[in-house]
Amino acid sequence: MTKRERRTFTPEFKKQMVQLYQNGKTKRAIIDEYDLTPSSLDRWINQDETSGSFKEKDNRSSEQQELLELRKELKQLRMENDIFKASRADNGTKVNVIKQNKDKYSVSAMCSVLQISRSTYYYEAKERRSEDDVTGTVIEIFKQNRNTYGTRKIKVELYKRGYTVSRRRIGRIMEEQGLVSSYTVAQFKPQKTPCNESAQANELKRKFQQTEVKKVVVSDLTYVKVKNKWHYVCIFVDLFNREIIGFSTGPNKDASLVARAFSSIQGDLRDIQLFHTDRGSEFKNQLIDQTLAAFQIGRSLSMKGCPYDNAVAEATFKIIKTEFISQMKFDSLEYLTLEFSDYVNWYNKLRIHGTLGYVSLIDYKQSSLKKAV
Repeated sequence: MTKRERRTFTPEFKKQMVQLYQNGKTKRAIIDEYDLTPSSLDRWINQDETSGSFKEKDNRSSEQQELLELRKELKQLRMENDIFKASRADNGTKVNVIKQNKDKYSVSAMCSVLQISRSTYYYEAKERRSEDDVTGTVIEIFKQNRNTYGTRKIKVELYKRGYTVSRRRIGRIMEEQGLVSSYTVAQFKPQKTPCNESAQANELKRKFQQTEVKKVVVSDLTYVKVKNKWHYVCIFVDLFNREIIGFSTGPNKDASLVARAFSSIQGDLRDIQLFHTDRGSEFKNQLIDQTLAAFQIGRSLSMKGCPYDNAVAEATFKIIKTEFISQMKFDSLEYLTLEFSDYVNWYNKLRIHGTLGYVSLIDYKQSSLKKAV
């Protein structure tokens, strides 16, 4: 996955998190709600109990401090020994030495010992990027994104990392490395089940481009095999940015599955003005009608036998089947739920979408809301 963005926290914030834990809030709830890592929260709790300070230096023993200083001294000596022979070489050789050792030592320190300016190193290193560098980055991007990206999206990601590479070259690298996007695999298309005969009209009328967050939500469900038995996944998609704002999993294709997906949506459900689905009986029944009435949400159903009326939900599930369902095997409903939750997090926050200018769904929403202010 994409490297997690580094965040900084004030001592006051850390103390608040510790107090929440001491007051009975579970670690999992704190981690999820404040987007923390388990190791960070555990470290803060331990620091508060040990020294009452969140500064690393205040939590080191005298032995740890002495060991840290010895390690720094040893690292400096090793670095000088490793690069001593190149101290009189030309800039090209010095650049290669720094590149070969940058995982062990800082670039600044090596530039100082080799008597080469950092600007010279960075300029020549950029000019000397080789096919191997590009190949490694292509493989990394492909693996980080669940083996789903093709040449177009990989080209965008390479550009973000400072590489300008043609799709033809990327395709050649992918072929050489045996990287095959999951979108090249044909998908099984099941027969449609009979629909209900409700007189409810299609109020959406294929107006899939919406300008307000959560104004119109579409939904659909699909089947997943779990331990040789069919289970089901229901999703709710916000037409504003195609974000999956709610989902549920279960062994039965029924109204309860849809109701649980409703309950997973964060925020006020009254923000939703229109709920659109196909004519499956799991969507048009007393339980769902009561839910919609309670939150004053309007109803819209696709025309009979016309899947294009719910094209966004259908397209989203096509992506899910290709990128997620076909890539995994599920031994239990719990495992399916856990892995799908992780996929949805990646899908919303990290996966770039070509129709949105190759940004993630969350980035698109945040950018659009800033422009509207």
